[in-house]
Amino acid sequence: MLVALALSAWLITLSAFDIRQRRLPNVLTLPGAAIVLAGAAIAGYGRGATLGAAALFAAYAAVHLIAPAAMGAGDVKLAIGVGASTGALGPDAWALAALLAAALTMGWAAVLLATRSDATVPHGVSMCISAAAVLWLVLP
Repeated sequence: MLVALALSAWLITLSAFDIRQRRLPNVLTLPGAAIVLAGAAIAGYGRGATLGAAALFAAYAAVHLIAPAAMGAGDVKLAIGVGASTGALGPDAWALAALLAAALTMGWAAVLLATRSDATVPHGVSMCISAAAVLWLVLP
């Protein structure tokens, strides 16, 4: 439970930045990812965390390279920590978090399109919500 609380605090902080400033600061994303990876390795979940981080980073980096306006660099860096934290819980948890993040962002975008809003959708918030939801569902 302590791990879920600590990760949730990090994810809430990142979400607040993304909502207010539409950016995810390196000072939060990169050290957070390093802490998640180190903690997972110490706890014996290093392989899953590393694979999860690498897979989500690769997917997000590809989207960012193909369409930079669709995915910010902060989201790509956040993918390391989110991928590690959910990957440590297993491939099912990782996949659920990844798919839920995409679904949340698409739903949010659909609402904005339906209301003809010019606002943008900060995907980092969806990443954080989905990771936190999976963490709380899976962790004892």
